[in-house]
Order: sequence, then structure tokens, then C-alpha cells
Amino acid sequence: MATVTAAKTDIAELPEVADPCRVAPKDARGLSRLFFGQLAVLEEGTPEYSDARNTLIEMNMSLVRFAAGRFRSRGPQEMEDIVQVGMIGLIKAIDRFELSREVEFTSFAIPYIVGEIKRFFRDTTWAVHVPRRLQEARVHLARATEELRSRLGRTPTVKELSELMCLSEEEVVEARLAANGYTSASLDAALSTSEDGESALADFIGTDDQALELVEDFHALAPMISALDERDRQIIHMRFVDELTQAQIGERLGVSQMHVSRLLSRTLARLREGMLTIR
Repeated sequence: MATVTAAKTDIAELPEVADPCRVAPKDARGLSRLFFGQLAVLEEGTPEYSDARNTLIEMNMSLVRFAAGRFRSRGPQEMEDIVQVGMIGLIKAIDRFELSREVEFTSFAIPYIVGEIKRFFRDTTWAVHVPRRLQEARVHLARATEELRSRLGRTPTVKELSELMCLSEEEVVEARLAANGYTSASLDAALSTSEDGESALADFIGTDDQALELVEDFHALAPMISALDERDRQIIHMRFVDELTQAQIGERLGVSQMHVSRLLSRTLARLREGMLTIR
């Protein structure tokens, strides 16, 4: 237990806590009342006020660890975030607590700490934005599924879940889909494979095939080209299939290179307009 000695201040006699973080919870209760009494008479913003407030925060960190313990299944990395968020709840409770409430600070602070942690889960842990009603439905769905699974010895059907949850089957399906947005996996996440040992998740995700887009464009262009007159189709074929220059095309058709250029520009503009209309 931390060493506590008496020290004189300008306002009242206040214990000096050598190491507030090591004060036992049972001692922190009594000491907290003394420090809250000091906060009530000190001017906010003064060094004395800040020292008393910081001591209260450090002495009551055990409340945050206690509340965060309910969420230990989240894993060690996420637990660090949970404790940090819980500290915000503790600070809010300290700033809003009044001795005149005649209630233990512990009873007052825990709801603030837990509420802040739950708000953190609600607002930040969903991988995609999901409406609040579906977030709540996901929790009810998980409980109902577990209850029916233990009762029936199998995975419950949508109809059975809807009856227990008093929801329509469509709402149950919607809640199931929404649950998929709760967590996400990194594309760099390692996956064990029997052949290569480990591979990244990104290795199994396909990419856009640009050649496929060309196939779609060719299919869209085909009827437009068929609708052109014979000469325009010849010019398109000689320019883009035979890869002739405009001068060579002009020689074959017996027209000038400039006339070929005008014809080609007009035809391409017509095809481009048709493609944009389709898209």
C-alpha cells in the first residue's frame, strides 16, 4: 500500500499520497472523499486543483481495470484501447461527482466507465456503417441463436429465430447480414495453407480483369458498327484492323487523306456517343 502522510495546505489538511496508482481500492474510497472535498473549494485551473484532480484519477484507475475486465475476451491489443476509453469515463465521472449526492464515488463512476466503453464499441468497432437498430438486432440475434442452439442441439432456422425474437423472418435475415459488418480482416492477415505454409489473405482475392471490360465493349460496339454504311465500316476496318495510315486508306478509296480524316472523326464521334449512352 502506498505511503500516506499528512501535509498542510492553505485551505485544509489533505493527505499527501506518495504513489496514487498503488493505493488499495479500500483505501482509495476514503481518500477520494477527502480529495473531492478539496476540489469543491479549490479554484479550477490552479496547480493545487490539478494536483488533487490528477491524484483522484490515479487512485481510481483500479475502477477502470475492473470495468474493462468484463471485456477481456476482446484480446490484449483491444484491451489497451478499452482501458484508455474507460479512463475517459473515469475522468468524466470525477469532473461531475459531488459529495452532496451522498453516494459512493465507486457506484457513481462505474456506469460512466462502462457507458464510455460501450459507446466505443458501438461507434468504432463496426467495420462498415450499420444502422443502430441493426446493431442492436445483432446482439439480440446472437443471444437468441445461442439459446436455441443449446435448447435444440442444432443451429436454429430463421423461422425459429423470428418467433423467439418477435421479428419477421426478413428482419432476422437483415440482422444476420448486418452482423457481417461487425469485424473485418486485414488483407495482410496470414492464412495457414497446406502447400505453402502461410499466405496473405490478399493472395486469394481476385483483381479486376481489364480484358473483360474490352470484351464487354466489343459486344456493345458490334451492333453499332453493323449499323454504319459500307464505306464507314471499310474505313474502320482498314484503320484499326489492317492498321493502315489515313493516306493509305485514301489511296485505296481514291479520296484525299484529309477527307479520310473527316470521315473517320465523324464515325468515331458517332460510336463514342453510342457507347456513352449505353454506360
